[in-house]
Amino acid sequence: MVAEFPVEKTVRARRSVRTYEERPLSKEDKEKITSCIAALSNPFSVKVSIGLLEKKSAANGEKLGTYGVIKGAGDYLGAAVTEGELSLEALGYSFEKLILYAAALGLGTCWLGGTFNRSGFSEAMGIKENELFPAISPIGYPLDKRRVTDTLSRWLAKADKRKGWEELFYQDDFSHPLTETEAGDYAFPLEMLRLAPSAVNKQPWRVVKKKNSCHFYKTKNAEDTKTRIDIQRVDVGIAACHFHLAALEKKLPGEFKKLTNPGIQSPEQLQYIFSWVGEK
Repeated sequence: MVAEFPVEKTVRARRSVRTYEERPLSKEDKEKITSCIAALSNPFSVKVSIGLLEKKSAANGEKLGTYGVIKGAGDYLGAAVTEGELSLEALGYSFEKLILYAAALGLGTCWLGGTFNRSGFSEAMGIKENELFPAISPIGYPLDKRRVTDTLSRWLAKADKRKGWEELFYQDDFSHPLTETEAGDYAFPLEMLRLAPSAVNKQPWRVVKKKNSCHFYKTKNAEDTKTRIDIQRVDVGIAACHFHLAALEKKLPGEFKKLTNPGIQSPEQLQYIFSWVGEK
């Protein structure tokens, strides 16, 4: 399904908002977000659970908190998924599509993977033992005047900077950087992917274009093997969302598949995740 919003305009307008007007979502906006959540799907056929939560409504009476990182927000989104193959990628895809939809409505959001009261949010979401709960986001009306800490947080995360094409995209193998001219019809989807957000702006994705397919990889992170949640897999899902929405908007035929062997020799520090297989 093509996105209900212009992809490039929305991708470029979206930013992480940490300071909000101290008022809840309007009834109309809440209904729009709820309807979007109900209609969400992802190309990996994985069920992702997303909840719209009020700050004051934790099931155990505990307030939903973010340790001062977020100011003024009264409503939050939470995303969880049952552990499994491509589950975190599916969560990243679905949650990012919702966040882009919110941005198109003029609402503020901010991906949070660690700086939130996990027990309170888990209780409010009803998280089960076999579920992974990697991220939340505030949702509300951005306060026009940013706090100093907002600007500092963006500067520390280098939030407005992105790696260039020569570091992220390759032609046929990892020895030949891909240019926008060589990308042809895929130049737009790849550029929208390049602009995707990621945890501390690491941009862990790498893509090799080979004929009419694009093969997605991620950088390996030793720290992620110590926990059930590899946040960089979520990041790859976010990137796939940007790529896919742009491809759909341009009516590029294809689908995501996890191949047994993409036929590309990759550096040891990279891990193959899945491929976008275009029509021949």
